[in-house]
Amino acid sequence: MKKIAIIGSTGSIGTQSLDVIRQHSDLFEARVLTANNNADLLISQAREFKPDAVVIANESKYDYVSEALSDLPIKVYAGSQALCDVVEMPSVDVVIAALVGFAGLPSTISAIKAGKTIALANKETLVVAGELVTGLAWKNKAPILPVDSEHSAIFQSLTGEGKNKIEKILLTASGGPFRNLGQEELAHVTSEQALKHPNWSMGAKITIDSATMMNKGFEMIEAKWLFGVSPDKIEVVVHPESIIHSAVQFEDGSVKAQLGVPDMRLPIQYALSYPDRLHLEASRLNLFDIGALHFEHPDFERFRPLKLAYNAAHKGGNMPCILNAANEVANLAFREGRISFPKLSEVLEITMQTATFSATPTLDTYYDTDVEARRIAEEFCQ
Repeated sequence: MKKIAIIGSTGSIGTQSLDVIRQHSDLFEARVLTANNNADLLISQAREFKPDAVVIANESKYDYVSEALSDLPIKVYAGSQALCDVVEMPSVDVVIAALVGFAGLPSTISAIKAGKTIALANKETLVVAGELVTGLAWKNKAPILPVDSEHSAIFQSLTGEGKNKIEKILLTASGGPFRNLGQEELAHVTSEQALKHPNWSMGAKITIDSATMMNKGFEMIEAKWLFGVSPDKIEVVVHPESIIHSAVQFEDGSVKAQLGVPDMRLPIQYALSYPDRLHLEASRLNLFDIGALHFEHPDFERFRPLKLAYNAAHKGGNMPCILNAANEVANLAFREGRISFPKLSEVLEITMQTATFSATPTLDTYYDTDVEARRIAEEFCQ
């Protein structure tokens, strides 16, 4: 029985993780559940799964959650520090890091230092501090298993390949809802349109990142650290059907890919069950129904955030941290209607040019960088 902590259990990844646990209650057990603000859903989840502990990060909701669960032997905690404390609990084997954004970094680092297996759905952890995080994971013998569908596909394609050399990673992208729009049309798109992803059901922040292709840029940086390849060996391929989730090309020219219907429960389950595969109650891929698959080069001019991500990856140091902080601010500003779709890219570029660069950042540097870059980005969102 694997004992699971889900950091961000009320979000898209968290709720789908609980469905996997629900389907395999003989193999997985939810021991820790956490939420930021969604107290009602956290309470409902706790009453169903009976974890050892829950955390509501918003301290103002502690009394409400505590009282609602007072008839059960569940420990209730509040605050951001509690997220770091619960992942260190001896009763936890695997931590599903599903908290969106920079906010997910501290608890993931705590889990790594405690030697837990990390099922990583928070891509910003490796985007912001990839060198530090992978170094800590190696030092503490804490495996990092990818939950992103693309990185899971790469991971599955590499399984059994031993030391065979990677020639290239083919990182697939749906292209989002604006794939076929021109520059003039992009100037007038709304957040409501951007939130209508053609293939995937995701949280609001990630869905906007998909529309700008920033999400793919972050995934490229994440792949760099997860699989030890340079950005030059990671090629983004626009694949509108989202059936091939990513692929690996080896030095003999052979390409291995993982295919499946768009369903995040599959990579979540594989991270929890690896190296075994378990039955999953889900739709099955029918190639006859699909008929054809399509592939395109990404447009780096229309979707400039992707180009900026490659620039940040090549620059290294704290530049990806600067990009991430600026993106979190600009993403929210676009969702709130304060800036246009094209202005989002401008905010990222200006922040990267303005914020203090460090070639050899420490953990404290990352925290300072995050604060500075957010302040700069916010100024340009006014």
